[in-house]
Amino acid sequence: MQITHDQPADKLVYVRAVAVADLPEEVQEQAEGLETLYALHRADGEQLAIVKERSMAFALALQNDLAPVNVH
Repeated sequence: MQITHDQPADKLVYVRAVAVADLPEEVQEQAEGLETLYALHRADGEQLAIVKERSMAFALALQNDLAPVNVH
């Protein structure tokens, strides 16, 4: 799938690095010593997933017919 700026808004999702220390305690406990996780969000801010690798976040989005973009 080639990502273009012409993707419908409901298909666009954002991949954002998240500091484990900023997450709820139960998520921190599952982070297995990682300092950063990657969150996948809809355009309206709804969090869809948190994964341990950026590439995994992009793969998850593409597997679900979503168009991921990186948030800086």
